[in-house]
Amino acid sequence: MELLGSTLTATYAHPRPTPTNFLPAISTMTSSYKNRFPHYNLTHSLSLPWRPSTYYKVASNSPNLGPYCTRSQKVSGSTMLPFVSNRTTLFTRYTPDDWYRSNLTNYLESNTSRHNSEKLRVDTSRLIQDKYQETRKTQANSTQNLGERVNDIGFWKSEIIHELDAMIGETNELTDVKKKLERALMETEAPLQVAQECLFHREKRMGIDLVHDEVETELLTEVDIILCCQERMKLHLDKAIAQLAANRASQHELEKDLSDKQTAYRIDDKCHHLRNTSGGISYFCGVERVDATVSVPESWAKFTDDNILHSQSERAASTKLRDDIQNLLVVTANEMWNQFNKVNLAFTNRIAETADAKNKIQIHLAKTLQEIFQTEMTIQSIKKAIKDKSAFLKVAQTRLDERTRRPNIELCRDMAQLRLVNEVYEVDDTIQTLQQRLREAEDTLQSLVHTKATLEHDLAVKANSLYIDQEKCMSMRKSFPNTLRLVGFC
Repeated sequence: MELLGSTLTATYAHPRPTPTNFLPAISTMTSSYKNRFPHYNLTHSLSLPWRPSTYYKVASNSPNLGPYCTRSQKVSGSTMLPFVSNRTTLFTRYTPDDWYRSNLTNYLESNTSRHNSEKLRVDTSRLIQDKYQETRKTQANSTQNLGERVNDIGFWKSEIIHELDAMIGETNELTDVKKKLERALMETEAPLQVAQECLFHREKRMGIDLVHDEVETELLTEVDIILCCQERMKLHLDKAIAQLAANRASQHELEKDLSDKQTAYRIDDKCHHLRNTSGGISYFCGVERVDATVSVPESWAKFTDDNILHSQSERAASTKLRDDIQNLLVVTANEMWNQFNKVNLAFTNRIAETADAKNKIQIHLAKTLQEIFQTEMTIQSIKKAIKDKSAFLKVAQTRLDERTRRPNIELCRDMAQLRLVNEVYEVDDTIQTLQQRLREAEDTLQSLVHTKATLEHDLAVKANSLYIDQEKCMSMRKSFPNTLRLVGFC
């Protein structure tokens, strides 16, 4: 077990100074108590009053009555018999072990009671402080939430006001630019005719050059852009009146929502500035059970956001119409000019590619002619090499034939015989290799001749394509309507 509490000093014969240990020194006990109670140092820490269990340590050995019993056995019967009353007193009294145990039990109970009381006081003080801080924190959170709500309402108010101003301005500007559109529509006919003429001339290309290249793609894109611009201009004229009515409906919804936001902002701002010392605060029993809300923050924000988004959508459509009538006059001019420049750039790149291809064909044609000459020379060299190797084969075979006439035992399969056989095989293999290479060279010569004819035909095709792109098409694309006329100005 673990001993708790603190001990008291004790004296047996006369008062002694308080020792450093809590239990009396062994030397102060009577001789009959020696070796009965071990001496323990009961350490304690005054810095930990809430842990009285640290005051004492468990004894490593239990008190032992052995020595006393041993002494009593040494006493003779003649000595003990006359003192019957002393014997009775000795066995009816408490032992020192009981005395110490009783003291320690009392110390333990005292420390436990004080510890529980101290713990209760500390916990109570902490509970009061925690609940106070929790209440303050709860009120601070409520105040913060009200402040955030006021900020949210203010944010949406500013968004609505901003959108209202933008919508009113957009509605006033929508009808100011319609006449410019009609003048710009007539100016789109000339670029359309130029693009169609270029497509017609490029159909006269020949052979492999009749390709769906980047130039043709850009020309088709140019035609589509011009037609698309014309369709958009016509469509926007029809949509302008309907868009004005939609703008006015969106404006009405925004004005109604703004009025509600202003009222809510005034109420929540008043609640946000209420304090414990503010005037006008009172008990309203049961008010927390009244739920008159009709929305949650998500649906509340979504309602205003939907109004703004609807207004923005209508305003965007109106802006698109106005831009397509006012700015699109510039946009269509820029689109047509950009596409016009893309087509011209594609023509320039294509002409450069064709000219480069033509030059490369001429270079390859010259190299092919040179290679044809070199291949013919190679064929002659191979034929000469085959003819030269025939003499070596004849010599080796003649030697072998002569050695077959050796008599009897002289027909020996000696080193010379083996080397001659290998020589015949090697020379024959060399001749076969050269003949194979001769056939390959002749095939290569035929391929070079075919390539020469192909290059000459392709050179004529490239010259025709250069004439169409450079002389016919690019000459028409030197003129284009100016920007002021394309944007609707006279």
